[in-house]
Amino acid sequence: MPAASISAAALTRYRAGPYRLQRGRQLRTADDAVAYITERGFVYFWPIKGVDLPSLWTAVAGDRPVADKHDDPGHVTWRWKDALLDSRRWYYGKLLKGKATLVSLATLPYFYALSDNYGDPDDYLLEYEAGRLTLAAKTVYEVLRVKGALDSLALRREAHLLGKESNTRYERALVDLQRALRILPVGIATAGRWNYAHIYELLDRWFPSLPAQARPLGRGEARAHLLDLYLQSVGAATAPKAAALFGWRLEDTRQAAKRLVAVGRAASPDAVAGESGEWLATAALC
Repeated sequence: MPAASISAAALTRYRAGPYRLQRGRQLRTADDAVAYITERGFVYFWPIKGVDLPSLWTAVAGDRPVADKHDDPGHVTWRWKDALLDSRRWYYGKLLKGKATLVSLATLPYFYALSDNYGDPDDYLLEYEAGRLTLAAKTVYEVLRVKGALDSLALRREAHLLGKESNTRYERALVDLQRALRILPVGIATAGRWNYAHIYELLDRWFPSLPAQARPLGRGEARAHLLDLYLQSVGAATAPKAAALFGWRLEDTRQAAKRLVAVGRAASPDAVAGESGEWLATAALC
C-alpha cells in the first residue's frame, strides 16, 4: 500500500540530518569526515547539480555553492581528500555518474559486487570485447597492471596518449575505469605544470581483500543495500532518479525497492513535496 504524502517541509527537515545542515553538526576534522562517510555509506565529494545526495562539501561548508576562492574555509575538504588518498580509510574515485564519490570501506563491496569484476586478472578483456571499455581504457589499465602505480602524466606517457588530440580519450579512459571499479587515485605527485597530479593504481591491488568480500553478495542483495543507504540519506526519491544515479535498469531498481518495502525499510508514498510519481521513501520519513 502507498504511504501517505510527504510534504516539502518534512523532506527538508529530514535531509537536514544526513546533510549535516543543523548548527553545530558540521564536520571539523579529517577524522570527522571519515566517520561521516562510514555513517552514510557513500556521498559525493562536491554537490552535483540536479542530483540529490549529501556531499562532503555541504557537510563542512553548509548548503552553499562550492567557492571559487581557494582560501575559502570549505576547501579544507580538498586537503583532507589529498591527505587521506593513501590511507585506505575510505574509497575515493569518480564512481556515481562519473563524479567524485566517497565510499566507506564497509559499503565498497556492495558496489564491487555489481561491477563486471570477477576476481580474474583478465576479466577486463570481457568488458573490452563487449564494448564497455574503450581501447584507450584497456591500454591505461594494462599499463598500470604491468608498471604499477603511476602519476597521471607518467601514465599518459606510458599509454602513448600524449598530445591535445588525446585529451578527451585519456580523460574518458580514467573516468570509465573508475566507474568500472578497476582503478582509483591513491596519492598526489608533484608532477606536471601545476606540480599536482593524481597517482593511479589498480583497485584490486590497492584493496586486495575486496573481491573476496564481494563474492558472497548477490546482485539483488547489493542493490537493495545501496538503495537503502541512498534513501536513508535523501529521505525520498523517484525510482527513475535512483536508477540514474546508480546506472541500474529501472526494473532492477524496482525489484530492490520491493525488497526494502517487504522488510519495512522503505515505503511508496503517493506524492512527495506535492509531486506525484513513482516515489520511494525511507521508512523513517514515513
